[in-house]
Order: sequence, then C-alpha cells, then structure tokens
Amino acid sequence: MITSEQIERWLREDVGHHDVTNQVPGRTTGRLVAMEDGVAAGVEAAASAFEYLNVAVTSRLDAGASIEAGNTILTVEGPARDVLRGERVAVNLAGHASGIATRTREAVDRARAESESVRVAATRKTTPGLRGLEKRAVVAGGGDTHRLDLSHMVMVKDNHVAEMGLEGAVDHFADRVSFATKIEVEVEEPADAARAAAAGADIVLLDNMSPTAVETAVDDLADRGYESILTEASGGITIDGVARYARTGVDVISMGSLTHSASALDLSFRTGEP
Repeated sequence: MITSEQIERWLREDVGHHDVTNQVPGRTTGRLVAMEDGVAAGVEAAASAFEYLNVAVTSRLDAGASIEAGNTILTVEGPARDVLRGERVAVNLAGHASGIATRTREAVDRARAESESVRVAATRKTTPGLRGLEKRAVVAGGGDTHRLDLSHMVMVKDNHVAEMGLEGAVDHFADRVSFATKIEVEVEEPADAARAAAAGADIVLLDNMSPTAVETAVDDLADRGYESILTEASGGITIDGVARYARTGVDVISMGSLTHSASALDLSFRTGEP
C-alpha cells in the first residue's frame, strides 16, 4: 500500500522548494506510454502520485498486463502545472517496477518451460524505501515475494551456524517462534540438506550450489523420506541459468537479480491529445 507520506516525500524530492519549470497555465491531458515491450507494474503507485496532486486518473492498465511498444499504460487530466509535477515521479516508479515485472516474467516463463510446479521468488535484496513497490512488481511478473521482512520466517544462515552450530541454531529459534512461523536452513553442501531436515527445518535453502549439486541434494532428501521438506535454490542464479535449476526438481528458485539488477522499462510521458 502506497502511503501519502511516501508520495509526498517522492514529490518533494523532485519538485524542491521553488519549482519554476512546471508553472504552466491551463489544463491538459497526459499519457504514460510504453516505448518497449514488457509487463506493466507500479501503475497504482504512478496513479497515486497524480491523485495526490488532484490530477484525475482517467484510465490505467492492471498490474501484470503484457504491454507492447506504443501502448498507453495510464492517462490523466488536470491542471497542466500539476500534471507536469507528477510526471517524473510517475515515470520513475512505473518504469522501475515494470522493469522488475518484465524480468520476473522472463525468469518464470523459462523456469515453467522445464517444470510446471517450480516457483521463482525474489529476495530481500531490495531498494530501501521501495520494497513494497518492488515486491508487488515481482508478483505482477508471476513471481513469489518470498519474505517481505525478517518477521515472516526464520532463516538460519551461515553466521547463525557459525555461532551455534546447525542443530543448535535450529533448536534455538524453534523455541522462540510461533507455531505458524516456518524455519528455513541454509546449507552449502548437498550432504547437509538431510542434516538440516533431520534437525527440524521446514525448508532447506541450497545456497550457491551448481545445478548438479542441487539435484543431488533434492534426490537425497527424497531417498531419506523427506519429500515434504521444501527445497529452495539460491545464489547467483541468472536468467540464462534458471531453466537448468528448474530441471533439478527443486521447489523454489530465488533470484536477487529480479529486483537489484532489473533495468527500468523505457516509458515516456506525453501531454496533449494523441
């Protein structure tokens, strides 16, 4: 949910204290237009920026809609000064989010071509202050949000294991979480996957492993009777490599690059009649 405080902060950052550039008289219409193919996202945030300025949003695409170059994503109408003041913030938000959604859709399509059940997920590698926007963009692209914040799941990582040992760390957190909170354990060797499952992990994160190592770990868990344990592959997985990981039988493929490396979709804002 985009708050009025966020919108005000974004607008203040762009408009500053003495805006002369946008002091244009009269009323006008405006269109947010895609300059390349992709997936729409961040449209709600862009619309909210205009609405905060009392500019009417007359039409907009839904998040997740496939768009082609030349398509109109959003149309507005209002005082020219306010339309122009909202322009750059709206373009930046929608372009950034649409880039993430587009990258996510490509990753999901490549993975699902190999496995109909595998999920492609984001991580917490998000831009400070924009996590909500970026996570919603991942969903628009067909991906999974993973954890929204630290409270959503306990993840036992290498530093926890270094401090308390694998079994000790799982026991430590199991005593402190709600029954509804899942515990995920990160391992870096296939042999440690079953060890994590035996310790009580709900999810085993196979971190920085090759596809061959991930497949070995997934098969070993099944052979040992841990079919109900979810498995997640993560660590440096690229768009080009996601299909190979999808063939391993892993349940989830998480990719930080969905958010931190997505290029903004090229959008343009045009005023006046088409």
